[in-house]
Amino acid sequence: MRLSTIWVEDKEELAICRKNGWVRVSDLNQSFESQWPETMEQLLRTGQLPRLNAWYREAGSDALDEREDLLSNVHPRIYAPLYRHPPKIWGIGLNYSEHANDLSERAPTSAPASFMKPATTIIGPGETIRIPVLSEKTTAEAELGIVIGRRCKDVPRAKWLDVVAGFTTILDMTAEDILRQNPRYLTMSKSFDTFFSLGPQLVTPDEVGDVLRLKVSTVINGRVHAENTVDHMTFTPDVLIAYHSRVMTLLPGDIISTGTPGAVHIRHGDQVACRISGFESLHNPVVDLKHS
Repeated sequence: MRLSTIWVEDKEELAICRKNGWVRVSDLNQSFESQWPETMEQLLRTGQLPRLNAWYREAGSDALDEREDLLSNVHPRIYAPLYRHPPKIWGIGLNYSEHANDLSERAPTSAPASFMKPATTIIGPGETIRIPVLSEKTTAEAELGIVIGRRCKDVPRAKWLDVVAGFTTILDMTAEDILRQNPRYLTMSKSFDTFFSLGPQLVTPDEVGDVLRLKVSTVINGRVHAENTVDHMTFTPDVLIAYHSRVMTLLPGDIISTGTPGAVHIRHGDQVACRISGFESLHNPVVDLKHS
């Protein structure tokens, strides 16, 4: 199953992604007399995504094939962020050795280089990334995002997928010049408004297949800047979930942004994208606030 949060008449609504449009969960509930949560946050928080996905796979997809009247076909700028208030956002720095080389850094090997970002950084597909006045060099980084589906602690590596709600595309921004001033400025360099683009789709694990074979690409103005497959991460998703669940309890809606194959310097007027094989791409325009 693929889920999105879409704009409908200035309202954000949870929707099931179909090949030729979207079915709003509110319309689904009305037509099928069901009571599924109607926002992404509620769906994750209540733990009902596995049940909804099971219904969709067993009968729901076929039922919706017969109800084309439920399809929403609206303006192309339809996507909102998947959701706006994750309990936690974990970022993973230098998780591909090639990216560490870009920064003349040594990739961590004993533990993930983790950092946290505030929810106020979140924007959605098509929204503008704003380069702050305080930065002369901001970078964008395409990443595979993992969304946690249930409360968990001390997850064994072999059981990591049991706690995953789904995967998504992410663009994570960094004020690199601020970070280079002092490594202790990492949180500040990552925390400006618009520095975390999330969406457009949450893709459930059964739709993904082998996560390690996914190719993640940072794209600038239509050109691939850097790409690599998940199996080349220093700390693969199973390790990241197991490790961070030992540090703290993971909650439904927590996001782990797993690291980038390469960061690209973004400038006023650029278009930057995250491409992941088999996923709908994430695109955002760039504006430098120093130009206004």
